[in-house]
Amino acid sequence: MQESYKDRRILVVDDEERMVRFIRLNLEHDGFQVYEAFNGKQAIDKIRSNLPDIVLLDVMMPDMDGFEVLGMIRESNTVPVIMLTAKGEEEDRVHGLEMGADDYITKPFSPRELVSRVRAVLRRTEMTGASTHGLIEVDDRLKIDFDRHEVWVEGELVKLRPTEYRLLYHLVQNAGWVLTHDQILTKVWGYEYRDEPHYVRLYINYLRQKIEKDPANPKYILTERGVGYRFIDFRRDKALLEQ
Repeated sequence: MQESYKDRRILVVDDEERMVRFIRLNLEHDGFQVYEAFNGKQAIDKIRSNLPDIVLLDVMMPDMDGFEVLGMIRESNTVPVIMLTAKGEEEDRVHGLEMGADDYITKPFSPRELVSRVRAVLRRTEMTGASTHGLIEVDDRLKIDFDRHEVWVEGELVKLRPTEYRLLYHLVQNAGWVLTHDQILTKVWGYEYRDEPHYVRLYINYLRQKIEKDPANPKYILTERGVGYRFIDFRRDKALLEQ
């Protein structure tokens, strides 16, 4: 196992418990943290609460199939998804990729192939975007370690509630980009909260109180009036943070 992928969080979504157990044992053997979901609703909830680095999603499931779940994921989340299919038919593979899947694995597969595909997708993902892993030094005041779930302000550990942490995670993950109120609600609270914009304002305020030096004049979490919020692009805008 390459050290850079140790402790990455993987969500396995499959209605067959034996398959989930098989995947879990092999991924945990290689150092991954594994979470389980056995239907589409559980999968959406686990993505929101556990912030996985990659999702393994079975195509053939009752109620909502894998394609429906993938569509819901892609409405608000860019987490890498590998489709698991027993059919091996080209049209299924193409359909999944067109909908936003990052790769597919045809059942049955070997543990070696499984781990190899997971590593490959993680490698591609981390090459195309800023990683939210390891210690992130926003500036001299604010340091974040998403692997350890730790936030440090002026050298002191700050305790965040789970919702505050999820909000910070998604803001930092998209640093430099504006997230709309709807996007934040869907990512942090879930689809059923899309008509509750006051949640966003309330928790943005909570978060600013904990990490900003002057919450009334924030430097990290910026308001884009009428649109949403943006975490400063700390890798590029160092001069703004030093003011």
